[in-house]
Amino acid sequence: MAAAIRDRTPHVTMIELIRTNDLVLIGFAESLLAGADIPVLVADNHISVMEGMIGAFPRRLLVPEDHARQARRLLVDAGLAHELRDEPRP
Repeated sequence: MAAAIRDRTPHVTMIELIRTNDLVLIGFAESLLAGADIPVLVADNHISVMEGMIGAFPRRLLVPEDHARQARRLLVDAGLAHELRDEPRP
């Protein structure tokens, strides 16, 4: 039964836009994207808590592939172009 449920789960490719230890930057970018109704996931929050918040593991800001272009444009317009990861090659 579990396999049948798993097979119906849609697969979404996520694109990494930002990787940083700067909590303020992650929070700002996340709020910008959420305010524009762009789904956003901050990855590696839990590992950062496990390592004692010393900043050894950066957090990653991810968006679904079909929202990546709009998200990049919004972050560039907000002055965060220098924080963006390179666009993935097809």
